[in-house]
Amino acid sequence: QVQLVESGGDLVQAGGSLRLSCAVSRSIFSFSSMGWYRQAPGKQREPVATITNFGSTTYEDSVKGRFTISRENAKNTLYLTMNALKAEDTGVYFCKGTRLTSDYWGQGTQVTVSS
Repeated sequence: QVQLVESGGDLVQAGGSLRLSCAVSRSIFSFSSMGWYRQAPGKQREPVATITNFGSTTYEDSVKGRFTISRENAKNTLYLTMNALKAEDTGVYFCKGTRLTSDYWGQGTQVTVSS
């Protein structure tokens, strides 16, 4: 059973920073890609940043230059470093891993940015 557990969400003022972590129960190299998604209140879940097992990254336009996705292979952990946070970054952030034909999701962590 694959498990992904997010942590690091918090209440932060606009302009502040947070680092989210996603601990994975197996080697992150077993996933062809991993990513962070967020779901704002009343909105659909949307991709924020993704990384392939080759290290290629993509970012949603509104977070480019502010967010960085990274991984620590030895700890089987995926990170999302978020700087210059804005009120519109508020939402529940989910970690997702894609392995073969299956997607695996964590339970989410709440990020609230006060303006």
